[in-house]
Amino acid sequence: MSAYERTVREILDRIGVAIGGPNPWDIQVNDDRMYGRVLRDKNLGLGESYMEGWWDCPRIDEFIYRVLTARVDEQVRGGWKLLIPYLQAFIFNRQSRTLSREVAERHYDLDNELFLSFLDPHNQYSCAYFDGADDLNKAQLNKLDLICRKLELKPDDHLLDIGFGWGGLAKYAAERCGCKVTGVNISGEQIRYAKESCNGLPIEILECDYRDINGTFDKIVSVGMFEHVGGKNYRKFMEVADRCLRSDGIFLLHTIGSNESTIKADPWITKYIFPNGMLPSISQISKAAEGLFAIEDLHNLGPHYDKTLMAWHNNFQNAWPKLKSRFDDRFKRMWEYYLLSCAGAFRARDIQLWQFVLTKYRRPQPICR
Repeated sequence: MSAYERTVREILDRIGVAIGGPNPWDIQVNDDRMYGRVLRDKNLGLGESYMEGWWDCPRIDEFIYRVLTARVDEQVRGGWKLLIPYLQAFIFNRQSRTLSREVAERHYDLDNELFLSFLDPHNQYSCAYFDGADDLNKAQLNKLDLICRKLELKPDDHLLDIGFGWGGLAKYAAERCGCKVTGVNISGEQIRYAKESCNGLPIEILECDYRDINGTFDKIVSVGMFEHVGGKNYRKFMEVADRCLRSDGIFLLHTIGSNESTIKADPWITKYIFPNGMLPSISQISKAAEGLFAIEDLHNLGPHYDKTLMAWHNNFQNAWPKLKSRFDDRFKRMWEYYLLSCAGAFRARDIQLWQFVLTKYRRPQPICR
């Protein structure tokens, strides 16, 4: 047994995870190179070695839950190259107008058929709301309804949707609330799909950076986009929202968040899933909004994202027979590691999902919830 293997076994044994054990959260090592890789590259090495088939686990979500709950990452020193993304984020604006398009090109433009194979009929690629719901479709409808109620959407409202996705929220708001919607997005594939899906509805779709938005709107919503804004641009994002929102309007921000203020993101997620992403903390969001908005409500939906991700993973596995001619096994392992490791992270309360309701102080408090 190598020193690397001995160290990994000792660490995992302390958190109730066995190598070659019978529990669904125990890991099965297929290649001994995994031990050194994990100790050198930490969570980046853990994800990459899984993609390479060096280890398996029936319940990656439960394994990651145990790893994060015990803060195992703090027990592993890791190699110097893990500092590179941190230094890049500190020195450069990784979410500039040019670099911000990288996540659209590498992730959101990947393949509409892939995403729509595991999402709900409203194509919601964000946390559902399982209050009184057992299945994903109903939970996503709950989320859409919750957002529209918090925004107090009315037929004569003009809603700005920053991020927009495949247009599911805009379509729901236009059909159910009768309002007009302007959606802003930089993903060509999402826009192409949304233009067909939203045809005939009072929905305008703009392909532009959020920094270039003009106009005045009664309500503003942004779901699952703030994670791509970056700390150097949080204030600018809030200034754009302030500039575009009527004095008596409502702004709802729906974002994954970090328990601690940081300028770096998970290196594996950054490299393979969301380039240049960054999770904000509550203090970073409130600082960016200071002097512009009153925070009327802060709603933590984090536990609902665990259920959402597990439902997505189940749908992805069921859809794989139709997808495998387009993607190889390494991609499959990457995608399941992405979905399941994130589910484990939400289960461990390592990351959160927040809905902020903000106003400009100049109106009565919204209903919020």
